[in-house]
Amino acid sequence: MMGIETEYGVSVPGQPHANPMILSGEVILAYARAHGDRVRRVRWDYSGESPLSDARGFELSRSRAHYSQLTDEAAGDPTIANLVLTNGARLYVDHAHPEYSSPEVTSARQALVWDRAGELVMAESVAVLAAEANGTGSPINVYKNNTDGKGASYGTHENYLLSRDTPFARVAAQLMPFFVVRQIICGAGRVGLGQTSQAIGFQISSRSDFFEAEIGLETTFRRPIINTRDEPHADPSRYRRLHVIVGDANLCDVAGLLKLGTTSLVLAMIEADELGDDLALAEPVPAMTQVSHDSMLTTRLRLADGRRMTGLEMLRVYQERAEAFAGRHRADLPEEVAEETREVLGRWDEVLTGLEIDPSRCAGQLDWVAKLAVLQGYRDRDGLDWDDPRLAAVDIQWSDVRPERGLARRLEAAGRIERLVDAEEVSAAVAAPPETTRAWFRGECVRRYRPQVASASWDSVVFDIPELLTLQRVATHEPLRGTRALTEDLLDASPDARSLLRRLAGVSGNPDTGAAGSASP
Repeated sequence: MMGIETEYGVSVPGQPHANPMILSGEVILAYARAHGDRVRRVRWDYSGESPLSDARGFELSRSRAHYSQLTDEAAGDPTIANLVLTNGARLYVDHAHPEYSSPEVTSARQALVWDRAGELVMAESVAVLAAEANGTGSPINVYKNNTDGKGASYGTHENYLLSRDTPFARVAAQLMPFFVVRQIICGAGRVGLGQTSQAIGFQISSRSDFFEAEIGLETTFRRPIINTRDEPHADPSRYRRLHVIVGDANLCDVAGLLKLGTTSLVLAMIEADELGDDLALAEPVPAMTQVSHDSMLTTRLRLADGRRMTGLEMLRVYQERAEAFAGRHRADLPEEVAEETREVLGRWDEVLTGLEIDPSRCAGQLDWVAKLAVLQGYRDRDGLDWDDPRLAAVDIQWSDVRPERGLARRLEAAGRIERLVDAEEVSAAVAAPPETTRAWFRGECVRRYRPQVASASWDSVVFDIPELLTLQRVATHEPLRGTRALTEDLLDASPDARSLLRRLAGVSGNPDTGAAGSASP
């Protein structure tokens, strides 16, 4: 189980001091206006959220928490710019950014599809705002990136569901070195070194300079390599959700697939206790920057046992261990999962081999290599130094969500960046939820019964039936229930929410009594 939350950059040309919260709200509301009743605003159900629970075994006091950590408190009216979409995603303002949180999926390829659907959502909002401006002012624009190059960074967070039985200390210790070197295959690339681009140059990751701790609960300051938020959005006795904040926003499909797929494989090895501790780094935080600042991939990192290895050498060790792990367990996997695993492992080996020979060989697969090739072309043609503002402008334009303006998408359309997922599949995913998780039930309830859906969250759908005395909550604590296979017949037999609740009454009690429902589909 996995998913991606992407905070997008937002700006208005010529208005550097425009309020980003207001701009972000306009982006979300533009999408709502464009779709009318299809995305009539459904409140977000915050009741089950626990953002201050720490996987290390304690809960941070609300009085000590930074305001940005209180994600279970809506700022003002939570319905102003907060949508639950029919594809099961959440579209809302997160602090100062429009955010698209994709629905839960069960494979890296699915995650790629619904993440790219978020790009289409944002591009449509930008088009709506431009049409409404009708040439009378500078329209708002949106970028799928992670930093403005002037000191601000915003996240692309991955989420993975893990077994609660796996000790978190082992997860943190064994995952940390992987996160340090993973950026070599999924970094987005960036002009400028340091949080405020105070030094000139190009680096592999747009986020690495912003990490200052090894482990912690924070996400917007003192950012840790391993985030400890223990908020599973599922049955807490069975699951924990690993909230990953070290990733970049990817525009290359191969890099996006590998970001999710390789991490999923490494987590599987950790859960099975088949990875080992011998790749632990002596100083993980400085190593994050060292790896990112070395586009030649030659820096040797000091391991805790005194050895030195390059990040690329470490990734090869992870890849070989994952290959062996998959071989040992392949017979236990459903064929579809085995095939997806083979794809990820094959792509992983292919990319590492290319990087080992010459990083430029991966310009069609990896974001940072593709971006570097474009930037170097400008440098060679015009004799530009890395501190030339024209290169910073190219860096920003790379991630423009408008397909006709964004450089990454233009290169992809020209065949210079490899595309893995079908455009029609991505377009369909803007409205349709994935079929293999509870997101299908959530999205279909929003689509079919929208006037009667009071609110929703990752683990609930709450109905407001006028004839009943109280709101009716349908719990979705088990992420692999609520799938199309398990619930489509139920929904097809229920022309309205009242009849759906009646069919669930065998689990939740008779909703006609007015008792709050607690069914699970």
